[in-house]
Amino acid sequence: MKGKMKVQNFYEPMVMKYEEHDIPQIADNEVLVKVMACSICGSDVSYYYGHSPLGTKDGKGPLYLGHEMSGVVAEVGKLPREAGLFKVGDRVAVNPVQQCNACEFCMRGEFNVCPHSEVIGVTVNGGFAEYVKVKYTHVYKIPDNVKFEHAAMTEPLACASNAIRRLDIHLGQDVVVFGPGPIGLMMVELAKAAGAGRVVLIGRRDYPLEVGKKVGADILINTADAKSKYYAKDAAAAVRKALGHLAPRAIVATSNMDALQGALLVTGPSSTIVYFGLPGPEDKLQVPMLEAIQSERTIKCAWLAPLVWDNAFAVMGSGQVDLSPILTHTFTLEDAEKGIRFMKESKENKLKGVLLIGKE
Repeated sequence: MKGKMKVQNFYEPMVMKYEEHDIPQIADNEVLVKVMACSICGSDVSYYYGHSPLGTKDGKGPLYLGHEMSGVVAEVGKLPREAGLFKVGDRVAVNPVQQCNACEFCMRGEFNVCPHSEVIGVTVNGGFAEYVKVKYTHVYKIPDNVKFEHAAMTEPLACASNAIRRLDIHLGQDVVVFGPGPIGLMMVELAKAAGAGRVVLIGRRDYPLEVGKKVGADILINTADAKSKYYAKDAAAAVRKALGHLAPRAIVATSNMDALQGALLVTGPSSTIVYFGLPGPEDKLQVPMLEAIQSERTIKCAWLAPLVWDNAFAVMGSGQVDLSPILTHTFTLEDAEKGIRFMKESKENKLKGVLLIGKE
């Protein structure tokens, strides 16, 4: 497809420009997607403020950010066209982590640790644009009843789905979720969908905790605000009091080290903990090894979203997961920079921001 498109081009920290560029030309193994919605991830905020380097060779722009997106197929490359996989007008979401499919990890289906992946919006141009090109193996049709702005959040939902799958919830088990951010709230819903009994949500502010209540959390604990009606100085004691025992399952969706360490305290013998939030490179977890071994604890980590995208679409399409309470703010493509600044700097109650870009 020939023509021009509007983009938000990130050059360097605090410098992003709304520009007109050529529509990308696709290869035989690619699909061109007209972007309808692209959500703002915490990593986009980090790149914009210079807290993290890009995944480009020099870690710098120019680059179109945005890796959480949905849209409409605008052009189909030769390979997917001949296979009959896509047609113009298909409603799709994009898996931004495009693995090589040739290394030892990909051979085992461990796509999330492929060292040769291209990541849309991180190493190559992303969804802060009217069009994006994607390998056809990373474009998926979305359920008819899922809105584009919710489908744009499929990538974080898929990451949360992978983490919940690794948590291995048994029917009726109580689960503690640390961190009521967007992904933590998705984990609350997914834990319930996976058969959890009571879900305890632990955070530091009442607003996201109360959104957690709306999406299925049974017990709320605020560990930071002594004025909160949910306040508890000792989270482990509060969990034991609320449940009548320590939790058999806990998942940590925050980088806060108190939470990462606290997961060891709110869980008991034969428990499983999954760590998802990303701490700093120098942060260390202290595990009392003798107690861990004698109580047969299981400690896991979860990274990205291998082989779970079908689950993410299924729970959205069935209504088991409702993303409406999590999507709190929308912005236009032209206002993308304003949206990033708002999500970082505003004192307003907020959870997830999405750029609404295209129109059907």
